[in-house]
Amino acid sequence: MTERAVLLWIHGGGWRGRSDEDGAALAPLGLRVVAATYRFSHQARWPAQLDDVRRAARAAREEAGGLPLLVAGDSAGGTLALHLALRGIDRPDDVAAGLAYWPVSDPLDDEWRRSRAPDDPWADLLGHPPAAGDPATVDSTVASHLGNRVPVLLVHGTGDPAVPVGQSVALTGALVAAGHPTHTWITHGGHALALDRPDIQAVTAAFLDTVLPAR
Repeated sequence: MTERAVLLWIHGGGWRGRSDEDGAALAPLGLRVVAATYRFSHQARWPAQLDDVRRAARAAREEAGGLPLLVAGDSAGGTLALHLALRGIDRPDDVAAGLAYWPVSDPLDDEWRRSRAPDDPWADLLGHPPAAGDPATVDSTVASHLGNRVPVLLVHGTGDPAVPVGQSVALTGALVAAGHPTHTWITHGGHALALDRPDIQAVTAAFLDTVLPAR
């Protein structure tokens, strides 16, 4: 199959470890999947993780041979993918699109705080509990960085016990209001769904057809 784009895949794991998902299931959609790594929260505080995936994105772009660069990830990796897409690598519009699967996006969301207390991985990431008005909390919140109009795909399961689906529902509204072309697929299932599941493959393929040159 002809490669349509390079996809930088950012793994999940609560910023504390590495999940098993490597994004390889998306390769049949015409993507060259490249893995990114980043420091965990016990090794460095935010925004070190964003700095790390930006370096990985620069390397992927150099190897892309002129192909568009997409960024994607699951769970905490989806959060980082959204930051890359919405903030850019070196300028605000240098990522073609962002794909985020069951991402955590708002550290102050009431449902998130109830479900993750007292063991909140966001507190590990920041080095302190998230708080309204705190600069690190504001910077790490996805919705603080809207407006570059980069297209976004959000996929989330209604039964997700790790990241409340309401996070993606709320983020969808914010993205649309800020002018981002946004595809959101709210589906059955929990956390860490299989990327090769037919509905997830279909919605991802449909999204790619809107942001990439025709095959």
